[in-house]
Amino acid sequence: MAGLPPQGQLLPGFCILPAPLPPASAVADGAAAGGDSLACIFPQLGSVLYHLFMNHEGGPAVYHTLLTLDMCGVCMVNTLGALPIIYCTLACCPLLRSIALLAYTGLSSYGIFCAVTARSSVRRLRAFAWQALFRFFFFYLRWVGLGTGHPTSLRSYLIMDGLAFLGGVINISRVPERWKPGCFDYWFNSHQIMHVLVVVSILYLHWGVVADLHWIANSACPKEGPHHV
Repeated sequence: MAGLPPQGQLLPGFCILPAPLPPASAVADGAAAGGDSLACIFPQLGSVLYHLFMNHEGGPAVYHTLLTLDMCGVCMVNTLGALPIIYCTLACCPLLRSIALLAYTGLSSYGIFCAVTARSSVRRLRAFAWQALFRFFFFYLRWVGLGTGHPTSLRSYLIMDGLAFLGGVINISRVPERWKPGCFDYWFNSHQIMHVLVVVSILYLHWGVVADLHWIANSACPKEGPHHV
C-alpha cells in the first residue's frame, strides 16, 4: 500500500529500529497499537531481568521468581502480540472480532498458567501450542480471503511464528553445544541463538501489525456482504 513507512532501518552495529506505528488518530482502535507496543517491550524486559540476576545466591526460590518474570514476558508477546492480528483479521466483523478476542484472552490466561508452572523447557514450549493453533486459524482465514488486513502481513506473521518455533526447538535441543561440549560456553550456544531468533521474530510481528494498522486506517469495510457481521 502506498505511503507505508519502511519496515525498519539497519544502523551500524546491527541496531534495528522498527517501523513507527501510525498516529493514534488514524487507528480504528488505539488498543491494537498499544498491544503491539507492549508485546515488543515486555519480553525484552523480562529477559533482561532474568539474565541480569542469574549470578544471585538466593537459592531456588529467587531463581524461580526470575524465571517466572522471563516466562511472563514470553507469555505477553504471545498474548498481546496476537490480539492486533485477530483485531485486524476480523476488522469488518465486529461481533465475531469481540468473541475471538475474548476467547484468545481466556486461552492465553490458561497458557500463561501452564507456562509459569511448567517444570521443564519442553512443557513450557508446549504451553504455547494452543495459542499457536489459534493464530494459525486466523492466518488460514487470511489465506483463503475470509479475513482482512494488509496483503504483506500474513507473510510477516508466518515468518514470526516460524522463527519463534525454531528458536524454541533449538533451545530445548541444546544444539550445537550438545555436539561439542565446552566449545560454545560463551558464544553461539543454543540459548543465544534462540534469543536472536526471538528478537527477529518480534520485529516481524511489529512489521506485520504496522502494515495492518495502516491498512485499517486507509481502507473501508463493505457495507454489505459476508464480512460485515
